[in-house]
Amino acid sequence: QVQVVESGGDLVQPGGSLRLSCVVSGLPVNRYAAHWFRQAPGKEREFVAALSIGGGTTHYADAVKGRFIISRPDAQNTVYLQMNDLKQEDTAIYQCKIFWAGVEYWGQGTQVTVSS
Repeated sequence: QVQVVESGGDLVQPGGSLRLSCVVSGLPVNRYAAHWFRQAPGKEREFVAALSIGGGTTHYADAVKGRFIISRPDAQNTVYLQMNDLKQEDTAIYQCKIFWAGVEYWGQGTQVTVSS
């Protein structure tokens, strides 16, 4: 059974950093694409970052380019989202989506709040 569990969300001041984790179980390492999405209160869910199968290619939303990094260390079934220079507009619930064999698997999300 495939499970996707996010963690690492917290309250942080503007300019601070956080690292979100997305632990994937039930799938072979490096055989799936991974994405991070976020949804702010009153807004639609939006794409944040993507990592290709094998981890060779990344893609970012313009709003986070240069500040966020998506990664998956070798031999680990964990996808990370390193978030630097956080802004108030980054406040949202962050969700991890795994795409494998034509099926999407979503985690429950983790709350990130950026506030002074």
